Amino acid sequence: MTGMTHKPMKLLVLMIIAAFAPAALAASAAQVVPVPVLKDAPAVDGDLGEWGEGGWQTVTINPAVEGDDQNRTGTLDVQLRLGVHGDRVYVAARWADDKEDLEYKPWEWSRNRYRRGKDRDDMFAIRFEMNGDYNRCMIAEVDYGVDVWLWSAGRSNRSGYAMDMWHSIGTGYVDGAAEYKGPTGKTVYIRKGSDDGDPIYVNTRPDMRTHQGDVLPGIELAPSPSGSVADVAAKGVWRDGFWHLEMSRKLDTGYADDAVLRPGGTVNGAIAVFDRAFAEHKSVSGTLTFEFAAKP
Repeated sequence: MTGMTHKPMKLLVLMIIAAFAPAALAASAAQVVPVPVLKDAPAVDGDLGEWGEGGWQTVTINPAVEGDDQNRTGTLDVQLRLGVHGDRVYVAARWADDKEDLEYKPWEWSRNRYRRGKDRDDMFAIRFEMNGDYNRCMIAEVDYGVDVWLWSAGRSNRSGYAMDMWHSIGTGYVDGAAEYKGPTGKTVYIRKGSDDGDPIYVNTRPDMRTHQGDVLPGIELAPSPSGSVADVAAKGVWRDGFWHLEMSRKLDTGYADDAVLRPGGTVNGAIAVFDRAFAEHKSVSGTLTFEFAAKP
């Protein structure tokens, strides 16, 4: 899923060996997640009370890389529901997290200048297949593309959106793509990017040598996000040791960089949770098959 960054080849080889250990390679059937028609449209506000008690799916997530000491999420169960009302799909998720982490790489004053801090905010991602031969693994030696909705607790959440992104994975050379070794030694090329449009937030850069406070924000909200990058509404609320998240988007946005979700159809995907983490240091689900009910 989201967030893999280019790594030196030696480190990549070690990561891939761990990721493709026999336990990780064990075949498992996709988990079916029903997507029924909802009587009413939930408010996208992080209050999951409107969803009621029934219909929740327990989705177990595990570290994406076995033995990863930078993974703070571990193995846990995510409570997940999806539904459709009108021309929109709604997503609700709840998962345990002992602390809300809201800072993203703040600028910290050190030795007479500002330097990027290492803090990371919590994140949640859901992805839907768009084309090709979908695979749960980002370095499978196949060609496919996915639509990714990435919510971040300290960045996109403040604006009421999730970042809408895409990933393209394939074995054919692509100029500028990150390169990884696949399980049989083939090179896998991964490209990822944000959808078109004006961004939700931007990175800040203070006057590096002028002290304006010991800690400055690492990002600021953009004045007017628009276009395909800003078509996923999202709001998360941390309460009593759990994140409660809601997301919503049109079934068909009309944008070429978005997956079309059709009533009566199915689409494969997955979810991931990042606890103060990024890139491969996430915990991920197996393949989820979202089964959309036909419109009544």
